[in-house]
Amino acid sequence: MSIKRARVNDALALLIVIVVITLDQWTKALVVANLSPPETRSPLPVIGDYLTIYYIQNSGAAFSLLANNVVLAILIGVAICVITYLYARMFNTGPLAYKLIFGLIIGGAAGNLIDRALRGGYVVDFIFFRIPQIGYRFAIFNIADASISVGVFLLFLFILFGGLRKKGDATEKHEHEGDSVMNGVVQTNHSGPLRPTEQDAQS
Repeated sequence: MSIKRARVNDALALLIVIVVITLDQWTKALVVANLSPPETRSPLPVIGDYLTIYYIQNSGAAFSLLANNVVLAILIGVAICVITYLYARMFNTGPLAYKLIFGLIIGGAAGNLIDRALRGGYVVDFIFFRIPQIGYRFAIFNIADASISVGVFLLFLFILFGGLRKKGDATEKHEHEGDSVMNGVVQTNHSGPLRPTEQDAQS
């Protein structure tokens, strides 16, 4: 990959980061401005009673996990270090798809970190999915959480199917080399004039 193409891919990944952060902070600002104080209003329907808007303040990680836990800070730090390391490894060579996926993850992480820095340690969550008929309630989340989740899911799929594809290519290459060796043996056995056997010479 040329340096110019790599820089274009990096620019697109940065654009994804900016779009995710902007959309995340804009939607959170709208929720805070119109639904404050949190947890005081009934959920606003978006798709019936299934997808609604309900404002809460979340001091935990994504989807209200690890609230007020020191493990949260450690996990966030480790995750950021891993993402930065992986992106640095593919800085000049990584394919566009991987860089866009990392853009989703980095943008989502940055969006929630901005919340924690500006709002005293909590993030604004407001997307509430539920199925009232069976009593199912999914954890309330935000755009940043969704971006991280989609990015991680796509990254898992790319790694999984990429590894399977490489394994299949290696197997096919091995079989092809085996066929070539067998063909070479056959050609060697039949190369040159055939020598008469002793019985043929006596006759």
